[in-house]
Amino acid sequence: MSLRAQIHEWLEHYREEGTRLLQSLVRMPSTQGNEQQAQMLIAGKLYDLNLDVELWEPDGELLGKHPYFYSPRSKFTGSPNVVGVLRGSGGGRSILLNGHMDVVPEGDVKQWASHPFSGEVKDGKLYGRGASDMKGGNVALLLAIQAIRELGIELKGDVIFQSVVEEESGGAGTLAAILKGYKADAALIPEPTNMRIFPKQQGSMWFRVHVKGRSAHGGTRYEGVSAIEKCMIVVSELLELERVRNSRINDPLFANNPIPVPINIGTINGGSWPSSVPDIVTIEGRIGVAPEESMDAVKAELAAWLDRLQSQDEWFAVSPPRLEWFGARWVPGSVDIGHDLIGALSDQYEAVVGSKPAIEASPWGTDGGLLTVVGDTPCIVFGPGLTQTAHYPNEHIVLDDMFRTAEIIALTIIAWCGVETEEGLAGSS
Repeated sequence: MSLRAQIHEWLEHYREEGTRLLQSLVRMPSTQGNEQQAQMLIAGKLYDLNLDVELWEPDGELLGKHPYFYSPRSKFTGSPNVVGVLRGSGGGRSILLNGHMDVVPEGDVKQWASHPFSGEVKDGKLYGRGASDMKGGNVALLLAIQAIRELGIELKGDVIFQSVVEEESGGAGTLAAILKGYKADAALIPEPTNMRIFPKQQGSMWFRVHVKGRSAHGGTRYEGVSAIEKCMIVVSELLELERVRNSRINDPLFANNPIPVPINIGTINGGSWPSSVPDIVTIEGRIGVAPEESMDAVKAELAAWLDRLQSQDEWFAVSPPRLEWFGARWVPGSVDIGHDLIGALSDQYEAVVGSKPAIEASPWGTDGGLLTVVGDTPCIVFGPGLTQTAHYPNEHIVLDDMFRTAEIIALTIIAWCGVETEEGLAGSS
């Protein structure tokens, strides 16, 4: 029986066990600061597979000194990283498999059809916060590794599995793993891509713009300067900048994305009294960073764009808006579409699914940018979850997709790392 047939048969046999593992993880509300229970479950699984396991809480003081550290937290007590290494026999390429355990809050429970952490299975879908983003992807990785171990397939290259924390705030867990020295010839992150392959990942940064006015009584508002009215000019200018920035992008991988690098206005706060002219408004937003852009260049462009306001409105010459960068950031990343890992993954996808995969650019940031840029480990993103349900009420994953992804990833690991006998793999003779 070919390796492909063996892996498929093994996954069919372990389908119930894999589903239970995902249910257990989803039932653990691993919001930021609460990841420990879920991570201990992962660590136990890695020990059972006889991997070399390391479990540690990131050092906030050490991370705080790094130029790519972005997190609202300075301490990570109760938020451990877990890494398991499957050592190869030698002579093969290594691969790093990275997934995050932190999930966003569940939001308004009333908008959920069942409890947000129920792990309910219905009509072939498993529901709960984190099912798609991205515990289903983590389970697919674990199933792929377990299949290889239990089938006695000896790899030549090392496999490094990482379950990290703090991805949802900018990647502190992955950065901590990079600083520990974990790197490989290539990496794969199973974020919810709807089983599309993303060789390029958009980055993003949070910004804050303070728009000043001059207070006055509402009855004589003409004696003041409304910060709200001036804020509307700033917002209009930001949307124009979005148009200009996106007009420069001519990458076919963004063909299905109407706004490749959006500028999103997330909050506007200002004013203190209905009968007073508001003297301060604060705008908070997110600006996308194209895969090949530097974050510093995008910062400079936004600052220069706001400076243009001084020539458009005399008030801004007297009181220019103040730009501030804060909060989370995601590093952009780009891997050449001809990279060998993309070829290997595409071949195994086609062998399992029966059609060629879609290859696109990611519409959001991942830890892949950190791995590619800081960790010197070219990273692509490919996973089973549904982009449309991540961070939404009634988040769920299609279980068939999770097991299909596990099969594709197991075969890709074998093709990438190498084995003594490669009979039955796509692309082998």
